[in-house]
This record gives sequence, C-alpha cells and structure tokens, in this order.
Amino acid sequence: MFTGIISAIGTVRAVQPAVPGLELEIACPWHDLALGESIAVDGVCLTAKDRGPDWFGVNIVDTTLDRTRFRSYGVGDQVNLERALRAADRMGGHLVQGHVDGIGRVRSVSERVDARLVELTVPETVAAVSVPLGSITVDGVSLTVIEVSGPGMILISLIPFTLQQTTLGRLAPGSEVHVEADVLGKYVAQLLGPRLREKGTSQ
Repeated sequence: MFTGIISAIGTVRAVQPAVPGLELEIACPWHDLALGESIAVDGVCLTAKDRGPDWFGVNIVDTTLDRTRFRSYGVGDQVNLERALRAADRMGGHLVQGHVDGIGRVRSVSERVDARLVELTVPETVAAVSVPLGSITVDGVSLTVIEVSGPGMILISLIPFTLQQTTLGRLAPGSEVHVEADVLGKYVAQLLGPRLREKGTSQ
C-alpha cells in the first residue's frame, strides 16, 4: 500500500527481456532497500528482486506489461518512486494500491497563475469512478480531480512543488501516463453496480 507521495525520482539504468516479461534496473538514492520490498515505480507496485548500493532490479510480468507502458521504457528514462507505507507513516496523499487500471493520455496542458492544468483521457473504468474533488493517481502521484471535463476525460491541477519534485512537469499533449482510480470508488462501484442494474431491469 502507498500514499501517492513521491519519495524520489529514479533513473532506468538497464532494460532486459525476461521470461516472462521484462527486467528493469533503476538507480535510486536509497541504500537500505531489502530484497522482496515493494516499491511503486510510476505508480506500479513492483518487488525488488536485486539490489545494489544505489539501485534495485525488478521483474515485470506480461500481465503488468499489458496494462502499463513499461515496454516503451529505455535507459535514462526518469521514474517516480515511492516506498511502501508503514503503519506509523503520515497519510499525506490517499490510499494507493499500486494496481494501475490502465494508461491515460494527455489531451491538453494550460497554465494559470498558480498551477498547470492537465486534461487527461482515461480508461472507461477510471472515468466511471472519477468525481470532482476525488482522488486519482497519475504515474504514482496522488492528485485531485478538479473536474470531469467530458466523457472519459478528467482535469487535474499540478502545483509548482509537484512539477519540481516529480516527472509530471514534462507532460505534454500526447504523453501517456499510468492511472489508478481511487480504490474506495472502485469498491463502491463493484458492490452497488449489480444492485443498480437489477433495479433498472425490474422497472
């Protein structure tokens, strides 16, 4: 479990095909990582299978590759990193599972005095549970949905701190990002969906 508060920006230092999937080595500033530790890489919960004094290695299986953009990662790419939440940690963002729902695409980027507005096209499953002032995770960053701007579209706001401390400052129209909908919204939709459909068919 994570909070969407980015701990560091890492850099991909190696990409290797694996059976199954793909292996990445990522440079990071942490020297106390343990083998088997969970780390969110651009919002995706992965397990450290190798480690060195300033890097860790992960294996990404095919099912994860199918719903993420890891196949496009190359040496030198920067990634948002977050270590798993501890019981005594502050909850600065919102509950993030690291189970990405799919890939979103940037439609537009605009500036205002105090923030940068980014409009995203998101998968239908994410759009269905996105509400104004609700939470969403974009490339591992906990953000607020400013508005649902159209079918399958949401608007988020990036403050200067987020632009400086994460990779989201490089977003431009056409950029792809990992998105994870608020887990509370997903549970509510899963629990109420069948009942609402039954009610609709009975009328």
